[in-house]
Amino acid sequence: MQDTIADKIILECSSCGREYTAEQVDYLCPVCSIRNTADSPPAGVLKTLYNYAVIMQKSAGNLFRALADRGFIDLLPINSRTSLSYLRVGNTPLYQIDCTEKDVPPHKLLFKDDSQNPTYSYKDRASNLVSAIARERGINTIIVASTGNAGSSMAGIGTAQGQKIIILVPEKAPLAKLVQIAAYGAVIIPVKGSYDDAFELSMQVTAELGIYNRNTAFNPFTIEGKKTAALEIYAQMGEEIPDRIFVPVGDGCIIAGIYKGFEDLLRLGIINALPEIVAVRAENPNTIADSISVKIPRNYNLAEQYIQTYQGKNLTVTDEEILQAGKNLAAGYGLFSEPAAAAAYAGYIKYRTEYQIEENSRNVVLLTGSGLKDIKAVSAGLKLPESINPTLAEFKARLSLQR
Repeated sequence: MQDTIADKIILECSSCGREYTAEQVDYLCPVCSIRNTADSPPAGVLKTLYNYAVIMQKSAGNLFRALADRGFIDLLPINSRTSLSYLRVGNTPLYQIDCTEKDVPPHKLLFKDDSQNPTYSYKDRASNLVSAIARERGINTIIVASTGNAGSSMAGIGTAQGQKIIILVPEKAPLAKLVQIAAYGAVIIPVKGSYDDAFELSMQVTAELGIYNRNTAFNPFTIEGKKTAALEIYAQMGEEIPDRIFVPVGDGCIIAGIYKGFEDLLRLGIINALPEIVAVRAENPNTIADSISVKIPRNYNLAEQYIQTYQGKNLTVTDEEILQAGKNLAAGYGLFSEPAAAAAYAGYIKYRTEYQIEENSRNVVLLTGSGLKDIKAVSAGLKLPESINPTLAEFKARLSLQR
């Protein structure tokens, strides 16, 4: 007989340690969230725990491969993988490059390219899981506040599932992301102000109208969706952990997900240590990297808890460093990334000067979204050439200037 969600998970408050069943609470810890205010990161974010002892008994051989063969359903808060969208979410490429630059010890540089997801961003991992949970619960309407990526992701995945999706976005969200949301047929409502204003309004809507909410960390299962990249990295690296992973950080949900994925493997005895995880934040909350442009990180408390527990590192990068990193990714590696994704690579570059990259170490950079998501920001600093007359002479003259 298949386990139900009630049988397989417990929700533990990351602030006070209280435990709840999935039937008792949907979002934040009801005790800790009472003291939350709109101007600070919320307390009471819930962590999803599984019956690890039971999972360990399910396989007499290689436990990780057994879990992978079952599509990691034992480590997901859903009853069946058939509840997920038919769109291919996850299993994105991990490109490995031998880095032999001057003045840097030779090492491995790996890019986890999540722009290959259906809506071209990492956010599809969370949206796919939240959509599946809603489907299993018979819920057909989902709301989310977003700077653009989570919204377009939820819109695309929800449409594939036949669900009604309502997206609240700050009025200055990138046009490409707004167009994508609208194309999927979601209800899009621009909100005057910032992402934080849109987030607070979505919370009021959920509280008053009961509409199921996909918001980052507020819905604990977003973290469970985002942890799947950690499981993939471990599999793609031949069941070994990398030395470190560079993660762009805004609300803190992606980095919490990466930590959670490896922590699940640790609890199962599959690994005995976590990789060093480097949180890369924008120096300015009004950064050009809109996907990590937040003044109030909604998952700050849990993300910092993970960083402290597992000795992670924090780095900040400027908009100039982000834009230069984006150019280097495209021109150097053929990877066209939006600024938030380029921030992780900028963090890798900065790490090489502030810390030591060990010889033969394996360093993963999470590329979380396509450059097509925000052409205006990506094009900053790029100069497109003027047209020439269609003559061989002008072609040769122009070509000589490019040399």
